[in-house]
Amino acid sequence: MSDLTGKIVLGPHQYGKAENRVVRIYRDGDRHEIRDLNVSSCLRGAFDEAHTSGDQGAVLPTDSQKQTIYSYAKEHGDGSIEEYGLALARHFVDDVEPVESARIEIEEYAWQRVPVNGQGHDHTWTRIGPEIRTAAITVGGKAPGQREWVIGGVKDLVILKSTGSEFASFLEDPYTVLQPTHDRILATSLSARWRFAAPPADWDAAYSGIRAVMIEKFATEHSKALQQTLFDMGAAALEAFPRLAEIRLSAPNKHHWFFDLSRFGVENRNEVFHADDRPYGLIQASVLREDAPDPGTAWDPYTGAV
Repeated sequence: MSDLTGKIVLGPHQYGKAENRVVRIYRDGDRHEIRDLNVSSCLRGAFDEAHTSGDQGAVLPTDSQKQTIYSYAKEHGDGSIEEYGLALARHFVDDVEPVESARIEIEEYAWQRVPVNGQGHDHTWTRIGPEIRTAAITVGGKAPGQREWVIGGVKDLVILKSTGSEFASFLEDPYTVLQPTHDRILATSLSARWRFAAPPADWDAAYSGIRAVMIEKFATEHSKALQQTLFDMGAAALEAFPRLAEIRLSAPNKHHWFFDLSRFGVENRNEVFHADDRPYGLIQASVLREDAPDPGTAWDPYTGAV
């Protein structure tokens, strides 16, 4: 192969302030509310000179982005994380001249009230984990030609069923030692991201509903393979929520291997297992409508957190 001689040029680039930990306490009465977020901003646009000559004249400092993120948590933080992210992205595109597109990635950590005398305490919580709600909002183009994409999601949703799953009739080669089974534990740490074709009436209700539909499908459908389960979970969400265009799922198979107790004279009737976290099968799939609108830059990541 001959040496390359083409001109060296700057490729795609972006910058922002990653992982701003924002905690908002709502003090509208004696009973407080909490919203705990990890927010990243990403700006794309006319920043070539910053890279090629070091000219920062078009660069809004990442510290300024951080300050905006925290101020907007008060100014625009009374609704859903999607609404908050849209307000931020619109601001950067509409009010900062060199910015052509902005992406806001958000992780939300859930808390539950501490029970006291059978009631949730007014201002004390414990963290729920490891499940994390996610959102990624992209706004591109100056108004009125502005386009907006919203991706909702959940990650690290650990879910397990003790039966109702099998894995058999698979392709075998000289290295295959796995034995087919018609009764196994199926467990995963699910990450799912879904793209809206149009905003739902209630972002928070949509999140809760999509999550519930997928979990119910996982629980109630007999699984012949994790691949089949992922497709059917995604299809169930799309059927239940007509404004969804596409859902992408990633599921590591959290293996639970039968543990042989016969050497101890103990019968194991599919009751004791060894949980093995690695290596693991990683199954990924997308489920979408044939008439789904063009995703544009909706899936283009910044931190990769969502």
